[in-house]
Amino acid sequence: MNFALNLNYFLVLAAALFCVGIYGLISSRNVVRVLMSIELMLNAVNVNLLAFSNYIDPQNIRGQLFTIFVITVAAAEAAVGLAIILAIYRNRQTIDMERFNLLKW
Repeated sequence: MNFALNLNYFLVLAAALFCVGIYGLISSRNVVRVLMSIELMLNAVNVNLLAFSNYIDPQNIRGQLFTIFVITVAAAEAAVGLAIILAIYRNRQTIDMERFNLLKW
């Protein structure tokens, strides 16, 4: 049997992922959780790209190409973000965002 999933299911899934990411971004003080929340939001965008690509034009792979690009940018962002977190942890001995006073005099 070939089940064609409705577009609404993917949109609800992406909205739920994005809302969880926003909640984690707003409520967390830990930098690692903030990076994970940003990754979760980017994955929600990827689900939307794939769903609309399959719904609008299933013959072309434009949405899949954009998704691969977003995954590549997210991987680079995670690598740079973790390097910055490690550098800050070595200097300040904490990853609590409330205690990053690097830009204060």
